[in-house]
Amino acid sequence: MLRLRLTGLIILTAQVLVAAEPQEILLWPNGAPGSEGKTTEEVVEKTASGERNITGIHKPSLTPYLPEAGKSNGAAIVVAPGGGHSKLCVDHEGHNLARWLAEHGVAAFVLKYRLSREKDSTYTLDGHAVGDMQRAIRQVRHRAAEWKVDPGKVGALGFSAGGELAFLAAMQEGQGDPAATDDIEKHSGRPNFQCLIYPGKSNRISVAKDMPQAFIVCGYGDRKDISHGMAEVYLKFKEAGVPAELHIYSAAGHGFGVRDTNQGAASRWPARLEEWLADRVLKTPRAP
Repeated sequence: MLRLRLTGLIILTAQVLVAAEPQEILLWPNGAPGSEGKTTEEVVEKTASGERNITGIHKPSLTPYLPEAGKSNGAAIVVAPGGGHSKLCVDHEGHNLARWLAEHGVAAFVLKYRLSREKDSTYTLDGHAVGDMQRAIRQVRHRAAEWKVDPGKVGALGFSAGGELAFLAAMQEGQGDPAATDDIEKHSGRPNFQCLIYPGKSNRISVAKDMPQAFIVCGYGDRKDISHGMAEVYLKFKEAGVPAELHIYSAAGHGFGVRDTNQGAASRWPARLEEWLADRVLKTPRAP
Protein backbone atom coordinates (compact mmCIF):
# COMPACT_ATOMS: atom_id res chain seq x y z
CA MET A 1 0.00 0.00 0.00
CA LEU A 2 2.84 2.39 0.91
CA ARG A 3 4.56 1.64 -2.39
CA LEU A 4 1.35 2.43 -4.30
CA ARG A 5 0.97 5.71 -2.43
CA LEU A 6 4.58 6.67 -3.14
CA THR A 7 4.18 5.78 -6.82
CA GLY A 8 1.03 7.85 -7.03
CA LEU A 9 2.77 10.78 -5.34
CA ILE A 10 5.69 10.60 -7.78
CA ILE A 11 3.32 10.54 -10.78
CA LEU A 12 1.27 13.43 -9.38
CA THR A 13 4.41 15.46 -8.69
CA ALA A 14 5.65 14.89 -12.23
CA GLN A 15 2.28 15.93 -13.63
CA VAL A 16 2.30 19.13 -11.56
CA LEU A 17 5.83 19.98 -12.73
CA VAL A 18 4.90 19.42 -16.37
CA ALA A 19 1.73 21.47 -15.98
CA ALA A 20 3.74 24.30 -14.42
CA GLU A 21 6.16 24.55 -17.35
CA PRO A 22 5.17 27.18 -19.94
CA GLN A 23 3.96 25.73 -23.20
CA GLU A 24 5.24 26.91 -26.56
CA ILE A 25 2.85 28.84 -28.78
CA LEU A 26 3.38 28.55 -32.52
CA LEU A 27 3.64 31.93 -34.22
CA TRP A 28 1.85 30.48 -37.25
CA PRO A 29 -0.31 27.50 -36.18
CA ASN A 30 -0.89 26.54 -39.82
CA GLY A 31 2.77 26.79 -40.77
CA ALA A 32 5.23 29.67 -41.07
CA PRO A 33 5.64 31.40 -44.45
CA GLY A 34 8.86 30.14 -46.01
CA SER A 35 8.83 26.85 -44.08
CA GLU A 36 6.44 25.00 -46.34
CA GLY A 37 7.36 21.33 -46.78
CA LYS A 38 9.96 21.33 -43.99
CA THR A 39 9.01 18.49 -41.67
CA THR A 40 12.27 17.48 -39.96
CA GLU A 41 12.25 17.64 -36.18
CA GLU A 42 14.21 20.13 -34.12
CA VAL A 43 17.45 18.95 -32.56
CA VAL A 44 18.18 19.74 -28.91
CA GLU A 45 21.74 19.24 -27.71
CA LYS A 46 23.14 19.85 -24.25
CA THR A 47 26.47 21.43 -23.47
CA ALA A 48 28.84 20.08 -20.81
CA SER A 49 27.16 22.42 -18.31
CA GLY A 50 23.69 21.11 -19.20
CA GLU A 51 22.51 24.13 -21.19
CA ARG A 52 20.44 23.47 -24.29
CA ASN A 53 21.20 24.46 -27.87
CA ILE A 54 18.48 24.07 -30.50
CA THR A 55 18.85 23.68 -34.27
CA GLY A 56 16.56 22.68 -37.13
CA ILE A 57 13.83 25.20 -36.33
CA HIS A 58 10.99 25.29 -38.86
CA LYS A 59 8.12 26.13 -36.51
CA PRO A 60 8.95 29.46 -34.84
CA SER A 61 7.30 29.87 -31.46
CA LEU A 62 6.96 31.83 -28.23
CA THR A 63 7.24 30.44 -24.72
CA PRO A 64 5.43 32.78 -22.29
CA TYR A 65 6.57 33.50 -18.74
CA LEU A 66 3.85 35.51 -17.04
CA PRO A 67 4.01 37.23 -13.64
CA GLU A 68 1.86 35.88 -10.83
CA ALA A 69 -1.65 37.31 -10.61
CA GLY A 70 -1.62 40.91 -9.40
CA LYS A 71 2.15 41.36 -9.88
CA SER A 72 2.27 42.43 -13.54
CA ASN A 73 3.56 45.94 -14.19
CA GLY A 74 2.15 45.90 -17.74
CA ALA A 75 5.47 45.65 -19.59
CA ALA A 76 6.28 42.77 -21.93
CA ILE A 77 9.55 41.70 -23.54
CA VAL A 78 10.15 39.27 -26.39
CA VAL A 79 13.52 37.60 -25.68
CA ALA A 80 15.60 36.39 -28.64
CA PRO A 81 18.49 34.04 -27.71
CA GLY A 82 21.82 34.20 -29.50
CA GLY A 83 23.84 31.50 -31.24
CA GLY A 84 25.33 33.05 -34.36
CA HIS A 85 22.18 32.28 -36.40
CA SER A 86 23.33 28.65 -36.53
CA LYS A 87 21.81 27.55 -33.20
CA LEU A 88 19.77 28.99 -30.34
CA CYS A 89 21.32 29.09 -26.86
CA VAL A 90 17.92 29.00 -25.22
CA ASP A 91 18.83 28.74 -21.53
CA HIS A 92 21.42 31.34 -20.49
CA GLU A 93 20.22 33.65 -23.26
CA GLY A 94 16.52 32.92 -23.05
CA HIS A 95 14.59 31.05 -20.40
CA ASN A 96 16.80 32.08 -17.45
CA LEU A 97 16.17 35.76 -18.11
CA ALA A 98 12.48 35.19 -18.89
CA ARG A 99 11.94 33.57 -15.48
CA TRP A 100 13.76 36.46 -13.79
CA LEU A 101 11.65 39.04 -15.62
CA ALA A 102 8.39 37.31 -14.73
CA GLU A 103 9.42 37.23 -11.07
CA HIS A 104 9.94 41.00 -11.31
CA GLY A 105 6.56 41.78 -12.86
CA VAL A 106 7.47 41.75 -16.57
CA ALA A 107 5.74 39.36 -18.96
CA ALA A 108 8.52 37.65 -20.93
CA PHE A 109 8.31 35.57 -24.08
CA VAL A 110 11.21 33.44 -25.33
CA LEU A 111 11.34 33.51 -29.12
CA LYS A 112 12.41 30.46 -31.06
CA TYR A 113 13.26 31.86 -34.48
CA ARG A 114 14.50 30.38 -37.73
CA LEU A 115 18.25 30.18 -38.36
CA SER A 116 19.78 31.80 -41.43
CA ARG A 117 23.35 30.49 -41.02
CA GLU A 118 22.61 26.88 -40.19
CA LYS A 119 24.07 24.38 -42.68
CA ASP A 120 21.93 24.22 -45.84
CA SER A 121 19.50 26.82 -44.46
CA THR A 122 17.08 28.43 -46.88
CA TYR A 123 16.14 31.13 -44.36
CA THR A 124 17.30 34.75 -44.32
CA LEU A 125 18.07 37.05 -41.41
CA ASP A 126 16.19 40.10 -42.69
CA GLY A 127 13.26 38.12 -44.06
CA HIS A 128 12.50 35.05 -41.96
CA ALA A 129 14.29 35.67 -38.63
CA VAL A 130 13.29 39.34 -38.31
CA GLY A 131 9.85 38.36 -39.58
CA ASP A 132 9.61 35.91 -36.69
CA MET A 133 10.45 38.70 -34.23
CA GLN A 134 7.83 41.00 -35.76
CA ARG A 135 5.23 38.24 -35.67
CA ALA A 136 6.07 37.59 -32.01
CA ILE A 137 5.56 41.26 -31.13
CA ARG A 138 2.24 41.24 -32.99
CA GLN A 139 1.20 38.07 -31.15
CA VAL A 140 1.89 39.68 -27.76
CA ARG A 141 -0.11 42.77 -28.68
CA HIS A 142 -2.94 40.63 -30.03
CA ARG A 143 -3.23 38.78 -26.71
CA ALA A 144 -2.38 41.75 -24.50
CA ALA A 145 -5.63 41.72 -22.54
CA GLU A 146 -5.35 37.98 -21.86
CA TRP A 147 -1.73 38.29 -20.73
CA LYS A 148 -2.27 41.50 -18.70
CA VAL A 149 0.12 43.40 -20.98
CA ASP A 150 0.04 47.02 -22.08
CA PRO A 151 0.22 46.90 -25.91
CA GLY A 152 2.10 50.20 -25.78
CA LYS A 153 4.90 48.70 -23.63
CA VAL A 154 6.07 45.72 -25.67
CA GLY A 155 9.84 45.51 -26.11
CA ALA A 156 12.34 43.38 -28.00
CA LEU A 157 15.44 42.05 -26.23
CA GLY A 158 18.14 40.05 -27.94
CA PHE A 159 21.45 38.47 -27.03
CA SER A 160 24.25 38.50 -29.62
CA ALA A 161 22.63 37.29 -32.88
CA GLY A 162 19.23 37.73 -31.25
CA GLY A 163 20.16 41.36 -30.64
CA GLU A 164 20.26 41.81 -34.39
CA LEU A 165 16.61 40.79 -34.58
CA ALA A 166 15.76 43.31 -31.86
CA PHE A 167 17.42 46.31 -33.48
CA LEU A 168 16.38 45.40 -37.02
CA ALA A 169 12.74 45.15 -35.90
CA ALA A 170 13.13 48.50 -34.11
CA MET A 171 14.55 50.12 -37.28
CA GLN A 172 11.49 49.17 -39.34
CA GLU A 173 8.07 50.78 -39.27
CA GLY A 174 6.33 47.42 -38.94
CA GLN A 175 2.83 48.75 -39.49
CA GLY A 176 -0.06 46.35 -39.13
CA ASP A 177 -2.43 45.62 -41.99
CA PRO A 178 -5.98 46.68 -41.05
CA ALA A 179 -7.38 44.61 -43.93
CA ALA A 180 -5.57 41.38 -42.97
CA THR A 181 -7.72 38.27 -42.55
CA ASP A 182 -5.30 37.14 -39.83
CA ASP A 183 -6.12 39.37 -36.85
CA ILE A 184 -2.57 39.10 -35.50
CA GLU A 185 -1.25 40.84 -38.63
CA LYS A 186 -3.38 43.90 -37.88
CA HIS A 187 -1.01 44.86 -35.07
CA SER A 188 2.31 46.68 -35.36
CA GLY A 189 5.46 44.55 -35.37
CA ARG A 190 7.72 47.35 -34.15
CA PRO A 191 8.78 47.22 -30.47
CA ASN A 192 8.18 50.17 -28.15
CA PHE A 193 11.70 49.75 -26.76
CA GLN A 194 14.78 47.68 -27.54
CA CYS A 195 17.27 45.95 -25.26
CA LEU A 196 20.53 45.06 -26.99
CA ILE A 197 22.70 42.60 -25.08
CA TYR A 198 26.13 42.35 -26.77
CA PRO A 199 24.49 42.33 -30.25
CA GLY A 200 26.30 41.47 -33.43
CA LYS A 201 26.46 43.55 -36.63
CA SER A 202 26.48 46.85 -34.75
CA ASN A 203 27.57 48.54 -37.98
CA ARG A 204 24.06 47.95 -39.34
CA ILE A 205 22.41 50.06 -36.65
CA SER A 206 21.17 53.42 -37.87
CA VAL A 207 19.20 55.69 -35.57
CA ALA A 208 16.39 58.03 -36.59
CA LYS A 209 14.70 60.41 -34.19
CA ASP A 210 11.56 58.27 -34.07
CA MET A 211 13.43 55.06 -33.13
CA PRO A 212 12.41 53.17 -29.97
CA GLN A 213 14.61 54.00 -26.98
CA ALA A 214 17.37 51.56 -26.09
CA PHE A 215 19.04 49.73 -23.20
CA ILE A 216 22.49 48.38 -24.15
CA VAL A 217 24.81 45.92 -22.36
CA CYS A 218 28.20 44.55 -23.43
CA GLY A 219 31.63 43.59 -22.09
CA TYR A 220 34.94 45.44 -22.35
CA GLY A 221 36.58 42.15 -23.36
CA ASP A 222 34.20 41.45 -26.23
CA ARG A 223 35.30 41.65 -29.86
CA LYS A 224 35.87 45.13 -31.28
CA ASP A 225 32.67 45.41 -33.32
CA ILE A 226 30.74 45.03 -30.05
CA SER A 227 32.89 46.62 -27.31
CA HIS A 228 33.78 49.59 -29.53
CA GLY A 229 30.72 49.32 -31.74
CA MET A 230 28.14 49.70 -29.00
CA ALA A 231 29.87 52.82 -27.68
CA GLU A 232 29.55 54.26 -31.17
CA VAL A 233 25.91 53.14 -31.35
CA TYR A 234 25.20 54.92 -28.07
CA LEU A 235 26.52 58.13 -29.61
CA LYS A 236 24.20 57.60 -32.59
CA PHE A 237 21.24 57.49 -30.21
CA LYS A 238 22.51 60.58 -28.40
CA GLU A 239 22.95 62.54 -31.63
CA ALA A 240 19.46 61.56 -32.81
CA GLY A 241 17.91 62.62 -29.50
CA VAL A 242 16.68 59.10 -28.70
CA PRO A 243 17.13 58.14 -25.01
CA ALA A 244 19.60 55.30 -24.52
CA GLU A 245 21.46 53.73 -21.61
CA LEU A 246 24.79 51.90 -22.04
CA HIS A 247 26.57 49.53 -19.64
CA ILE A 248 30.04 48.25 -20.58
CA TYR A 249 31.32 45.82 -17.94
CA SER A 250 35.10 45.88 -17.58
CA ALA A 251 35.43 42.26 -16.41
CA ALA A 252 33.13 40.70 -19.02
CA GLY A 253 33.54 39.36 -22.53
CA HIS A 254 30.94 37.82 -24.82
CA GLY A 255 28.06 35.49 -24.06
CA PHE A 256 27.73 35.87 -20.27
CA GLY A 257 23.94 36.01 -20.46
CA VAL A 258 22.11 35.01 -17.26
CA ARG A 259 23.58 32.16 -15.21
CA ASP A 260 23.57 31.31 -11.50
CA THR A 261 27.34 30.87 -11.77
CA ASN A 262 27.98 34.39 -13.11
CA GLN A 263 29.97 36.62 -10.78
CA GLY A 264 30.89 40.27 -10.51
CA ALA A 265 29.10 43.37 -11.71
CA ALA A 266 28.11 41.86 -15.05
CA SER A 267 26.06 39.20 -13.25
CA ARG A 268 23.76 41.96 -12.00
CA TRP A 269 22.88 43.54 -15.33
CA PRO A 270 19.22 42.34 -15.17
CA ALA A 271 18.80 44.60 -12.12
CA ARG A 272 20.04 47.52 -14.22
CA LEU A 273 17.45 46.56 -16.84
CA GLU A 274 14.74 46.61 -14.18
CA GLU A 275 15.85 50.09 -13.10
CA TRP A 276 15.86 51.32 -16.69
CA LEU A 277 12.36 49.95 -17.27
CA ALA A 278 11.18 51.82 -14.16
CA ASP A 279 12.83 55.05 -15.36
CA ARG A 280 11.98 54.95 -19.05
CA VAL A 281 9.10 52.55 -19.75
CA LEU A 282 6.82 52.08 -16.78
CA LYS A 283 6.38 55.81 -16.07
CA THR A 284 4.64 56.36 -19.38
CA PRO A 285 0.81 56.25 -19.25
CA ARG A 286 -0.77 52.84 -19.70
CA ALA A 287 -2.28 52.36 -23.14
CA PRO A 288 -6.09 52.38 -23.24
